[in-house]
Amino acid sequence: MRARTVTALAIAGAFSLVGCSSNDTSTRSAPVPASGAATTSSASSAATLPATDDPGDPQTTGSTHTPAPAVTEVHTTLEPPVTDAPPSTVGPTSSTPPDPAQLTFTAIGKVKNPVDMAYRPGDSAFYIVSQDGFVVAMRAGVVDGTKLLDISRDIVSGGEQGLLGLAFSNDGGHAYVDYTNRKGDTEITEFAVGADGVFDAASKRLLLKIDQPYPNHNGGQVRIGPDGYLYIGMGDGGAAGDPKRNGLNTSALLGKILRIDPTPNGDEPYTIPADNPFVDTGNSKPEIWAVGVRNPWRYSFDLATGDLWIADVGQDNWEEIDVAWADQGGGRAANFGWSAFEGTHQYNKDQPTDGVIPPIHEYAHGPKGCSVSGGVRYRGTAIPAMYGWYVYGDYCSGQIRAFPVLDDRTAGDEVTLSASIPSISEVAQGPDGEIYVLSVDQGTILALRPAG
Repeated sequence: MRARTVTALAIAGAFSLVGCSSNDTSTRSAPVPASGAATTSSASSAATLPATDDPGDPQTTGSTHTPAPAVTEVHTTLEPPVTDAPPSTVGPTSSTPPDPAQLTFTAIGKVKNPVDMAYRPGDSAFYIVSQDGFVVAMRAGVVDGTKLLDISRDIVSGGEQGLLGLAFSNDGGHAYVDYTNRKGDTEITEFAVGADGVFDAASKRLLLKIDQPYPNHNGGQVRIGPDGYLYIGMGDGGAAGDPKRNGLNTSALLGKILRIDPTPNGDEPYTIPADNPFVDTGNSKPEIWAVGVRNPWRYSFDLATGDLWIADVGQDNWEEIDVAWADQGGGRAANFGWSAFEGTHQYNKDQPTDGVIPPIHEYAHGPKGCSVSGGVRYRGTAIPAMYGWYVYGDYCSGQIRAFPVLDDRTAGDEVTLSASIPSISEVAQGPDGEIYVLSVDQGTILALRPAG
C-alpha cells in the first residue's frame, strides 16, 4: 500500500432516520457511471426515485417477506483464518457497572446535521461532517464555520442520504468520503487535503460507485482497519425485507462490508487486497469482506484489540450488534445472517442459514428504541469503571447504553447511561478512546465525562 493509506483515526457518525425502511418497492434506472469508477448495478426496472415513506417512522413493517428473486450466487460457509492478532479481552474489562449519576454528557459544539467525526494525524481539530454536504473543524471547543469541503451541489441529502462518512490518510494528506450523489447512488471519493485542513476540490478522484435501487439503507461509514485498508459499510439497497435478496448474494456489493486499498492498480482506481475472501471466486465481488448486514450504519474497530464491532439496524422487531474477533479473522468471510435472520430470529425463510454468526447483543423494538446507533468499546482513561464496555445509542429512544464484554466473549448486563439525548446519530470515539455523541436533529456534539 502507498504511504497515504488510511489509518484507524476515522470516527464516524450517523444521520436522520438511521433505521428507516421503506415499503415503496419501485426502482429506478441506473445512471451512467463516471469514468474510471468500478460500478455494480442492482436496479431491475426504470422508475422515478421514490420519496422515503413517513419520515417520522424509522421502521415501517408492511409486507416484508417477499418471494426471492433469482440471484447469481449465495454465500455459504467459508472458514476465516486464525491470525496473530492480539487477544480480544484487554484490560481487564471492569466488572463494576459505571454509575450513570457520576457521568455527564456535555455539549461541546454545534454543527448543522452532524453525521461523522474524524481526526487527522498531528492535528488537534475535530473534523465534523454535516449530512448536508460539508466538513468543518472544531478546535479547542470552538467550531470554525469555514467549510473545508463543500460538495452540497453534488449530493442528494435528507432522510438517509447525504454526505455520510469521512476518513483521513495516515499522513493527513488525503481524505476519503462516502455520500449519495444527485441520482441517489453511493460514491466513495478521494480528496487531497492541505496542511491547513482544506480539501482540494480539484483533486477529487472517484474510487467506487454503487447503484442504489432505493433511497434508504445506504450505510455510509468509511473506516480503517488495523491492517490499514479502507472498509466501507453498505446497506442492503433499501425498501424493506431485502426484496432483492442482496444480503447473502456475493455477486452484489449491497448488504456487505467492503475492503479495498485506495492505491490505483493500472487503470483501476483502487486495488483489491489479495487476501479478500472472494478474490477469484466465481461471480462473487472481490471487494467483499463480510456479508449478511442490513444497514451497518456505524461500526468501529476496538482500539485495543482490532475487533470489528458492527451496529446493524434492524427491520421490524430486532436491533443487533455483531462482532468479528480479530484473532478469528477480523470479519474475513463472516456471515452476519441478514436476511435469513433479523438478530437471532429467522426472517426470510428462503435464505440459507448455514455459517451465520449470531449477534453478541440484540434488543426488541419498544422502550429501548427501534434504530441502533453504534457504537464503540470504551478505551479511554477518564472513566475507569467503564473500560472495555461497549457503548451505543438508539436514534428512536434517545438512550445511551453500555454493556461489558465477559471473558467468554458474551455480553454482560447492560446499563443505561442516559435517556435524554434526542436523535442520536452516532456514538463516536476520539483517538484517546474517549466518547462523543452526535445528535443530528439538535446539531449538537456532546462529550461523555465524569460528573463534577
